[in-house]
Amino acid sequence: MDYREAYEFWKTNDYFDQKTRDELAAIEGNDKEIEDRFYKDLEFGTGGLRGVIGAGTNRMNIYTVRKASQGLANYINKAGTGAKGVAIAYDSRRMSPEFADEAALCLAANGIKAYVFDSLRPTPELSFALRELGCTAGIVVTASHNPPEYNGYKVYWEDGAQVTPPHDTGIIGEVNAISDWAVVKTMDKAEAQSRGLYQVIGKEIDDKYMAELKKQIIHPEIISAVANDIRIVYTPFHGTGNVPVRRILDELGFKNVFVVPEQEEPDPDFTTLDYPNPEDPKAFKLALELAKEKDADIVMATDPDADRLGIYAKDSKSGEYIPFTGNMSGMLIAEYILRERLATDTMPKDPALVTTIVTTNLAHAVTKAYGVKEIDVLTGFKYIGEQIKLFEQTGSNSYVFGLEESYGCLVGTHARDKDAVVAVMMLCEVASYCKKLGITLWDMMIEMYEKYGYYKETQYAITKKGKEGLEEIAAMMDKLRKDPPKAFGDLKVKKFYDYKFGKTIDMESGAEGKTELPASNVLYFDLENDSWCCARPSGTEPKIKFYMGIKGTGLDDASKRLDALTEAVKAVI
Repeated sequence: MDYREAYEFWKTNDYFDQKTRDELAAIEGNDKEIEDRFYKDLEFGTGGLRGVIGAGTNRMNIYTVRKASQGLANYINKAGTGAKGVAIAYDSRRMSPEFADEAALCLAANGIKAYVFDSLRPTPELSFALRELGCTAGIVVTASHNPPEYNGYKVYWEDGAQVTPPHDTGIIGEVNAISDWAVVKTMDKAEAQSRGLYQVIGKEIDDKYMAELKKQIIHPEIISAVANDIRIVYTPFHGTGNVPVRRILDELGFKNVFVVPEQEEPDPDFTTLDYPNPEDPKAFKLALELAKEKDADIVMATDPDADRLGIYAKDSKSGEYIPFTGNMSGMLIAEYILRERLATDTMPKDPALVTTIVTTNLAHAVTKAYGVKEIDVLTGFKYIGEQIKLFEQTGSNSYVFGLEESYGCLVGTHARDKDAVVAVMMLCEVASYCKKLGITLWDMMIEMYEKYGYYKETQYAITKKGKEGLEEIAAMMDKLRKDPPKAFGDLKVKKFYDYKFGKTIDMESGAEGKTELPASNVLYFDLENDSWCCARPSGTEPKIKFYMGIKGTGLDDASKRLDALTEAVKAVI
């Protein structure tokens, strides 16, 4: 049926509750709004669902969540693993508890036990919980750092990582195969509980999760030595990080942890923020005010589902607080772990650090310096989690750290997704190490730049909403793919990678080769002078993203080079 027919079906069919039908009746006559809500089904992509909350097939609501859960249940039951159950967590967003219950009761109606957290929890704790409970899959209801009108639904598999091939395509196929809403099952919550198909989980998982985090500490004696002196400001951005972050820092002995009071409690409207994203400098306004009042050494913020971490650190020379990108904070942790594991003789056999293709090239220099293997994967932390599974299955390497540019990293293998709680813990250990030396995290960052080179990265995004926007984004990618540029400004393209078709082109000789990574709609340009650019449509937002990085000789030189590359990219597209 076309979008008008779908609209009429939802507006008049008593399968949908009165609230839904009233919401749709209120937009009668607004054809553009009706088209946007019904021109397609909300896409169940490789990670799950994400969209604006509201009535319609292209919205997040109890019906699209049920349909996704029915498709997941069908896939699980066909695989014969339903007896293991599914773990479910949710964040502080609008409708998150309701969507979690809808998912749980659909699974229960299909004979699959749901383990549901008693209140909001971080995404990484779900990854930990499903493995701890021996579940076949997991669900997190979250839209991460998106604006408050969004929510989402992420699916994990039994290894604790977000679903990867073949499970992602298999689940997508089952969801897309559902054309009749009548086949989507649900059941009464009380009945599900009485039949043992809905179980609440909580403190017992929290305690085990905390115990696993503490195992990653390398120098507890350094933390003890400075715990009374180091001063930490933290904000959970109204999300799930507040309780676990404060607990882990308290149990490690940090005495001066100041939480931004206005952003401490869960708030689905994110009232104090334009955008609950640790990449956004404006989001740190209240935290930086508190940091100056308390003379903090480090300022940290976790996004609403606590899988991503943003930080500021004091410049000892100016006294100002300097923002760190995800690449910067991740590489501080990376070098600290590699250096101190070697120094304490606790480095595992055949160590490997895993990054994505859009992560800083500083990772190449650091891993080379410490004799650690670096493995690059596609964008998305699920591919880093997949490497941990492969290491365990094959014994080929030992995972020591993983990071991506988008403010996500993972220390340890307790989870298989980025974990801002453990990242907070490790950065506080690194800050403690600096405090003992009489320097700051920014001083340590400068030391790294002086040692390896001034690597700097940025991202340029173009937003194109609606059906026409998707077509424009596709046209941009098609143009770059069919006629790849030979240069971006003064930087020649050395090699072109088309991951969708698994093809590489040496731009000087014209020789073609094959990529080593799975098929994905990503284009990568390896440039002169340790520079690069990558184009990729977002999987969760109506955007096309251009990632880029350079290597400079100093802070100013790096900024100028990156600005020049950014302008060159804009000129090409």
